Amino acid sequence: MGSIPTIGSDILDNKNMKSQNSASQYDFFISGKWRNKDKVLQLTKAIRDKGYSVYCFLESEHSIDRIANDPEEDMQNFEKLDWRNDSYVKKVFENDMEGQRNSSTFVMLLPAGKSCHIEAGVAYGLGKKCILIGVQKEAESLYLIFDMVYLTEEEFLNTL
Repeated sequence: MGSIPTIGSDILDNKNMKSQNSASQYDFFISGKWRNKDKVLQLTKAIRDKGYSVYCFLESEHSIDRIANDPEEDMQNFEKLDWRNDSYVKKVFENDMEGQRNSSTFVMLLPAGKSCHIEAGVAYGLGKKCILIGVQKEAESLYLIFDMVYLTEEEFLNTL
């Protein structure tokens, strides 16, 4: 059985992270499913509690009015929008891409949908450090873009 990339204290020197990333507005960009918003918000808070800055799509200007909605119903309504022409979809895209450009490290929390996977590719293409949190059961060669893999949020948080 092959191994997956993992993190060690020598890979991510958290004491130096802030000084190394001083050009970035955020230490971390959190990507996750809207339908998994409670876990995404918990992870965001836990990272901040450790003194790091975080961009979370759920806290963006475009999400504030939707955050209290039922995630399943909300996503069904969002998925009906004309993604090529809807101004709200464009605003979501612009805000999230700006958040990615202004973040040092990309974190994808599984389960993750199509948008998260596209964001992971963008982060990799931008040269960001990429972290995966969760269990990926099937082999997927493109998951090798992730520099570090953690099975749980707690495992990741213990390294900060």
